[in-house]
Amino acid sequence: MLDLSGIQWFLLAMGAFVTGLSKTGIAGLGILAVALFANAMPTRESTGALLPLLVFADCFGIAIFRKHADWRHIWRLFPWVAGGVLLGYATMGSVGETFVRRLIGGILLAMASLHLWRKQAMSCDPDGFAARLPHTMAFAGFTGLMAGFTTMVANAAGPVTVLYLLAMGLPKLAFLGTMAWLFFFVNLFKVPFSWHLGLIDARSLILDAKLTLALLPGVLLGPILVRRLNQNAFEWMVLVLTVAAAVRLVL
Repeated sequence: MLDLSGIQWFLLAMGAFVTGLSKTGIAGLGILAVALFANAMPTRESTGALLPLLVFADCFGIAIFRKHADWRHIWRLFPWVAGGVLLGYATMGSVGETFVRRLIGGILLAMASLHLWRKQAMSCDPDGFAARLPHTMAFAGFTGLMAGFTTMVANAAGPVTVLYLLAMGLPKLAFLGTMAWLFFFVNLFKVPFSWHLGLIDARSLILDAKLTLALLPGVLLGPILVRRLNQNAFEWMVLVLTVAAAVRLVL
């Protein structure tokens, strides 16, 4: 794994930088890190190599935004996400990479469309079904299962969770604090399963240790950028990034 070309090291370094940036500032960028890693090495290896970096970056997100988390959403989602992780673990050997990629993209496009429909419907009827939908157990259960499955097979739960928290209307700091704690727990939960599948090993950990040098600048830049964004710009930015990632996955 460490016998990499210059372009592979560049893609991995950019992926590590984006990982740090996504955990402390621009949440919608996380899927870009997944894509960069997947273009630098085989998909299975890239999934294992990225996970320890995600856990490391989660620690910085917690350190910066820990006081802003909305724990109601964490406790509501985590059991469902854990179930989705187990589903992904059980099916990793029986589903093809192309199928998984297009499935994730389709889920994201459907959820983004639902989010835009809700905004339009709520402008006409603020107390109607569109306003109540995200607070139902069915919505939380579906979102959590999809987030768990996609994070286990491709480290791609970020956009799914982003759309859920956008639907909840969290302020940007609460949004980032909730994401930080939730994914810290989720990514730690995934580690033993990834180790058992051989996705994480001594060589991948050596690679991660080297890539932390690229991750740290992203971690430091994230809080600077997020302070300069107002709430509306923040929401539209993460939504656009999510849709762009979904289109890329489908195509």
